[in-house]
Amino acid sequence: MIYGKMWCVVKPSVGIPLFLSAVAIGSFSVHLAIVSNTTWVKGFLNGKAPAAVTAPAEAPSGKK
Repeated sequence: MIYGKMWCVVKPSVGIPLFLSAVAIGSFSVHLAIVSNTTWVKGFLNGKAPAAVTAPAEAPSGKK
């Protein structure tokens, strides 16, 4: 283990829940930022159909 000596300073009964809490809070804040700062996520979660994307028509090249 790379950080094996860390458990001599921090008890696993404190460090593991602290680490898992930090991951959960970070994940929640990222997801909250995505939902708050985009318009399509709210529509998607409410069941709105995605907008149809069409490719532009190719211009004729004139070569045969």
